Amino acid sequence: MTTRIDRVFAAAKADNRALLAAYIMGGDPDLATGQAIMNALPQAGADIIELGLPFSDPMADGVAIQMGGQRALKAGQTLRGVLGMVEEFRRKDETTPIVLMGYYNPIYIFGVDKFLATARDAGVDGLIIVDLPAEEDAELCIPALKSGLNFIRLTTPTTDDARLPTVLENTSGFVYYVSMNGTTGAVIKSRAAVGESVQRIKAHTELPVVVGFGIKTADDAAEMGRHADGIAVGTVIVDAVAKSLVDGKATDRTVGAVRDLVADLAAGLKRARA
Repeated sequence: MTTRIDRVFAAAKADNRALLAAYIMGGDPDLATGQAIMNALPQAGADIIELGLPFSDPMADGVAIQMGGQRALKAGQTLRGVLGMVEEFRRKDETTPIVLMGYYNPIYIFGVDKFLATARDAGVDGLIIVDLPAEEDAELCIPALKSGLNFIRLTTPTTDDARLPTVLENTSGFVYYVSMNGTTGAVIKSRAAVGESVQRIKAHTELPVVVGFGIKTADDAAEMGRHADGIAVGTVIVDAVAKSLVDGKATDRTVGAVRDLVADLAAGLKRARA
């Protein structure tokens, strides 16, 4: 049985284009505005929504996403609240894949079985949990797969050919290639090296490969879209939210700022294989 993630990649392949996975922090800058931003993403050009789980100790994230998480937590966001965002989104959109991205601690506290059942019922399609290595698959990965959710694994420039099969063993949906060593928001130093790494990963798997970290502009999107099946963009989107705020509060420009940026990135992707 095909999933929403399978279908969106198949559609992009048929159109000879890379797809756009747009990351937002769930509940940033406040619960109502965060929901409005999420609802606007597909029309702006996002093929997949990566919905961040706010957490107090986000070890893989740069300053922009850390601050987005802090704004969401201050607004009262919780893991249950993020799942509620998905449920609300699904009232009007049954086709756009939603991937939750974050850290294991909130899920562990919530309860793994309870979380997976609630996430599946809400309409979540997959998980990216950045602090669970392959050696801990029994903790969440295997239960997630059994519940019908994709478990999307991160690979990095330091994931060599000896390590890669272990990382890919239970990965499903797509492979997320972190384009650099470091946290979110850094700058890609060698685009050619990213392309080479994508091809190396593809030699080990038939899954689509999505490149994330360091993609900031439409030109970046166009370049990375030549190499990968998709790109994931987060920091600049969360930063667009931050720049739209006045005295820390959302304005009538906040949703539009994100929508315009995502549309620009999507337009850049269309140039990738023109």
